[in-house]
Amino acid sequence: MIQVFAFYLFATLVVAAGGLCILSRNPVHSVLWLIFAFFNAAGLMLLCGAEFIAMLLIIVYVGAVSVLFLFVVMMLDIDFAEMRAGFVKYLPAGLLLVVALGAEILIAGSAWRAGGLALSQRTAPTPEEVPNIEALGTLLYTRYLFIFEGAGLVLLVAMIGAIVLTHRIRGGVRQQNIMRQNMRRPQDAIRNVDQPVGQGVEL
Repeated sequence: MIQVFAFYLFATLVVAAGGLCILSRNPVHSVLWLIFAFFNAAGLMLLCGAEFIAMLLIIVYVGAVSVLFLFVVMMLDIDFAEMRAGFVKYLPAGLLLVVALGAEILIAGSAWRAGGLALSQRTAPTPEEVPNIEALGTLLYTRYLFIFEGAGLVLLVAMIGAIVLTHRIRGGVRQQNIMRQNMRRPQDAIRNVDQPVGQGVEL
């Protein structure tokens, strides 16, 4: 009984947080509602026995992605009133995309039910005494090892590309000379002037 109550509680909060994330006028509030939705989705994953995905939602999505969204939204000077001006123009395309995604979900659900397999056979053949994280790690580092390493290589190339683009030489930009700053003496940076009364400062 407590499991059913927890499921409906987390599911209701996820749907409500997702709706408020979309409908909030303040983008900072939208990111905060998104974080709240991730927390409740992690609770649903725990109820399903997928504790690894629940920890990923907390550590990766809440701890990194959502916080990154929050900092980007707070630091960028975006005119959100101008962005909302074209909402009506893109509404038909958005509704068409929603219908297409909903149809895909319905087709996938009906195909999964019509697979001809019993419910016990649709799950991964993992022994009950093996924890979920251990089974996932064993599969990831044996059968899907090269795919896992390839994904890490793609992320490494993306990180190196971002660093190279950030530190590229730009024209007309004054570069910081740390050695010159450290060697600067106080008398080179400060000038004592006996300024007469009633006269301005000459630079």
